[in-house]
Amino acid sequence: MRARMCVAVAAAAAALLPGLAAAQSTNPVSDAFRDNAHAMGKRLMAAADEFPADKLGFKPTPAQMSFGQIMVHLSEGNDYLCGTIGGVKAPERSKVAATDSKDVLVKRLKETFAFCDEALAKVDDSKLSEQLPLFGGHPRSRAAVMTLTTGDWADHYSQSAIYLRLNGLLPPTAKKGQGE
Repeated sequence: MRARMCVAVAAAAAALLPGLAAAQSTNPVSDAFRDNAHAMGKRLMAAADEFPADKLGFKPTPAQMSFGQIMVHLSEGNDYLCGTIGGVKAPERSKVAATDSKDVLVKRLKETFAFCDEALAKVDDSKLSEQLPLFGGHPRSRAAVMTLTTGDWADHYSQSAIYLRLNGLLPPTAKKGQGE
C-alpha cells in the first residue's frame, strides 16, 4: 500500500513539473519591475483621487513641493523614465501646471501610468545592462534606471501619504482591505 502511494505521488509530481517549469519566468527582474510599476501606479493614482481638490497647493513647509507639484513631477517623470526604460518615445503632451484643476492633474497622471504600462510591456532581462542616457548625464544601465524609478515612486507615495495624513485623510494603503 505504501509503495503504491509513493508511486502515485511520484507520478503526480512528474506530471506537474513541466507545468511548474513553464510557469517560471525567464524575465524575473523585468516582471517584478512591471508588477511594481503597476502597483505603485495604483497607489499614487488612488492618493491623487483622495486628495482634496481645494488643497492641491498644500505643502507642509515652504521648501517642499505642493501636492499639485508632486502630481506634475510624477507625470513628467513617468513619461521620461518609462520611455527611457522601455526604449520608446514618450507621447507629445500639452504642459500641465500644479495650479490646474484636480481633474486635469489626475487625468494626466493616469495617462502617464497607462503609458508606463505600454512602454514597459516588452522590457526583458536580456537588456538590463544596456546603457541608457539619463538626464543628460552619464549613461546608466537599464537596471539602474529601473531601480531609480522604483525608488522615486516609493518616495512620492510616502510623501503623498504624509500630505494626506496632515489633511486628516488616510492614504490608500492604510485603508482596510487596500494595503499591499
